[in-house]
Amino acid sequence: MSPSTEALNISATTSVLDVGSLTELKRQAKAGDPAANKAVAKQFEALFLQMVLKSMRAATPREGLFDSQQSRMFESLLDQQLSQTLGSGNRGTGLAALIEAQLGRQHQEPQDINGPLPLQRAPSEFPLQRERALPLRQGQAPGAIPAQGIPLRPSNPVSREPGSAAAGQRAFVDRLLPAAVAAEQATGIPAHFMVAQAALETGWGKSEPTAADGRPSFNLFGIKAGASWLGPVVEAKTTEVIGGLAQARTERFRAYSSHEEAFRDYANLLAGNPRYAALRGAQEPAHFARGLQAAGYATDPHYAAKLERIIGSAPLRQAMLG
Repeated sequence: MSPSTEALNISATTSVLDVGSLTELKRQAKAGDPAANKAVAKQFEALFLQMVLKSMRAATPREGLFDSQQSRMFESLLDQQLSQTLGSGNRGTGLAALIEAQLGRQHQEPQDINGPLPLQRAPSEFPLQRERALPLRQGQAPGAIPAQGIPLRPSNPVSREPGSAAAGQRAFVDRLLPAAVAAEQATGIPAHFMVAQAALETGWGKSEPTAADGRPSFNLFGIKAGASWLGPVVEAKTTEVIGGLAQARTERFRAYSSHEEAFRDYANLLAGNPRYAALRGAQEPAHFARGLQAAGYATDPHYAAKLERIIGSAPLRQAMLG
C-alpha cells in the first residue's frame, strides 16, 4: 500500500486510545505527503477543540453526588473523543484548512533564482551620478568628490520658511549659541549640549517661567530659587514626578536680566556643585544626559532620553555646521 493510501485510511483517528495510527501519521507527515498533511491538520484542529472543551468544563461549577475523580476521568476521555469526531468532519472549524496550507508551503520545491528577483529593479533604473565638485573647506585639497560620498549637509535640510516650527527652532539655536560658547569655556561641556538642554526645559523657548506681570525670567534651565539664592524670583507652575506620579506644582524659579546671565549662572552651578563634578568636560551626549539625570537635576524619569534626542536633532546639528 502506498503512503498516500495509508494516510487516507487514517485521516481521522477513530479512538483517542489508538496510538499506533498517530505514530504512523507522524512518520508520513515528515515525508511531506499531501494526504498526510490533511490528516495532521485535522489532528491539530481536534487538539484545539479538546482545549476548548477542557476550558468549558473548568468554568462549569461542579457539585453533586456524581462529581468524583473517576467521573472527571471518563468526562475527559469523552471530551477527547468528541474533539476527534468534530475535527474529522468535512467542515470542522476551518482551522484544519489553514494548517494544511501552511504545511504544504513548507514542502514546496525551491524556485529557480538564476533569473532576476521579483523585487529587483533593472540596472537602468539606477543611473550612475556624475562626479561633481563640492565646495572646499579651509585646508581641503581640490578634487572631485563622488556624489554618493558623505554630504556636507543632511539630505533633508531643515526648512527655513518663516513661521515653520523648524525655522523657530533654528532661530532659538542661533540666538543662544554665543552665550553657550562662553559657558563652554567655563565648564568644558560642548555648547550644543547646553543649548539642547535649554530647548528641552523651555520647549524651544516657548515656556520660560514668567513673572505675574508678564516679565520674562530668562531662566532657560528651570533652575529653582533655593534658600541660597539672593536674586529676583518668579513663581510658575511646573510638573514634578514624585513616587512615579506626575504632579502639578507651583515653584519659585531664579530670574535673570538676560539669557547670557542665565548661561553664566548655569555654568557656575555645574562647575561649583559637587553633584555635577562628573559632567565637567563631558563630550558624549549619553554621558552628559544620563549624568544630569543621575545627579538629580530633574525628576522626569525620561529626562536623559529626551535630552539625547534633542542633541541629535536636525536644527541643532545644522546650526553647529554653520
